[in-house]
Amino acid sequence: MRREFKLPDVGEGLTEAEIVRWHAKPGDTVKVNQIVVEIETAKSIVELPIPWDGVVSGLMADEGQTVDVGRPIIAVDTDEPDDTSGAGRTETADADRIEALADDLVPRPPAEGAVEPGAHGSPAPKEERQAVLVGYGVKTGTTKRRPRKSRPDGPAESPVIPAAPESPVFPATPVANPSRVEVTAPSGPAALDTPRRVAVLAKPPVRKLAKDLGVDLSTLAGSGPNGSITRDDVHAAAERPAPRATAQQGEEERIPVKGVRKMTAQAMVTSAFTAPHVTEFLQLDVTETMEAVRRLRTIPDFAEVKVSPLLLVAKAVLTAARRHPMINSAWDEAAQEIVVKHYVNLGIAAATPRGLVVPNIKSAHGLSLPELAAELGRLTETARAGRTQPAEMAGGTITITNVGVFGVDTGTPILNPGEAAILAFGQIRDMPWVVDGELAVRKVTTLALSFDHRIVDGELGSLFLRDVGAMLEDPLRMLAWS
Repeated sequence: MRREFKLPDVGEGLTEAEIVRWHAKPGDTVKVNQIVVEIETAKSIVELPIPWDGVVSGLMADEGQTVDVGRPIIAVDTDEPDDTSGAGRTETADADRIEALADDLVPRPPAEGAVEPGAHGSPAPKEERQAVLVGYGVKTGTTKRRPRKSRPDGPAESPVIPAAPESPVFPATPVANPSRVEVTAPSGPAALDTPRRVAVLAKPPVRKLAKDLGVDLSTLAGSGPNGSITRDDVHAAAERPAPRATAQQGEEERIPVKGVRKMTAQAMVTSAFTAPHVTEFLQLDVTETMEAVRRLRTIPDFAEVKVSPLLLVAKAVLTAARRHPMINSAWDEAAQEIVVKHYVNLGIAAATPRGLVVPNIKSAHGLSLPELAAELGRLTETARAGRTQPAEMAGGTITITNVGVFGVDTGTPILNPGEAAILAFGQIRDMPWVVDGELAVRKVTTLALSFDHRIVDGELGSLFLRDVGAMLEDPLRMLAWS
């Protein structure tokens, strides 16, 4: 029998995803849980397995296409009989649940006389979850549709139906006033955002004049009786200078905002206009840190991992967060509480071809230095390959952004939503520095700490930043304070 696999929500409450790459084509034989497609959600790239054995009979979405949750994307011919008895279908129980779930997600018009859930005071259905394939699932009703507007009591207005498809703008019956023509707006999706009728009040000679001069009457406000458009209105519109083009053809490029970039943009706008940001800066001598990095690279425990200055910056942030717990907290607006977290999920902002992602190292506070180095390497490699999973970006508590890799000294980073602080680590370069009263060339960098001023006041932010700086100036302080 032919079975259609519908795009599921991958556990993040998303409503759509982009088809990145197919791993199967029509005619291929597939097995249960074989990866058949990669999709890009607003957070990451996810591989989806097929829940049946069979032969692919068709792909129902193209690579690069954005598909709504619940829409069929691939069809598979299975060996199962076309019956509803349920016999011999133990291997497809998960698939049936996915199909049932996806069917619930696809909007359906209500039956004649039926009332939509929640409309006109009717009770909404009870929320429930269903178990589906390999943990993928969505809470029923998490995909939103624009609510229907209820009409006031009384006779409903009859829609104006075009006389023929080839001339939709002419009414089917003669109009009482030939100077006033009602133009029916097109049906279909465009009609949702446009008025049903556009009334233009003008006499036939005025209409002919507007046509000869190339003036769109629907854009004019009439100055005549009852708002009618006069000849003077048309002449005035025709004499207005045409707007100058801002760019010539071929000088502009439009890039669709979707996937990770869309999610990042929404998160940054929300953070910037929700949490009052304050940023402090600290320039410091990190010559001793660079020497410590060189020595760590010679220790056998670090032979299989990458040791970089970012490793010691991360260790300094973890140590300073333990000394100042309020820096590792969040603002709960609904409860009007500050949530102090006695664990650190350390976020590392990573630039990828798909946009900025901020995966985090879970329970980083409990890792040894070699373990922390290994996690930093794994996280960075996964992010650059575009394989960061949604769970790896959830639950962060404090973030580091390494802007120094781009050759800049520092910046004013925006908080990751739900966090109270983010540290920008600038480039390390040779600069003149006073050491013991003498001028010397030293390795110097600049740190920038942005924090939520509802939680972190100036004193706490300064103490935290100063502690991080002190440990990078003298890495032995990490041993003393750990």
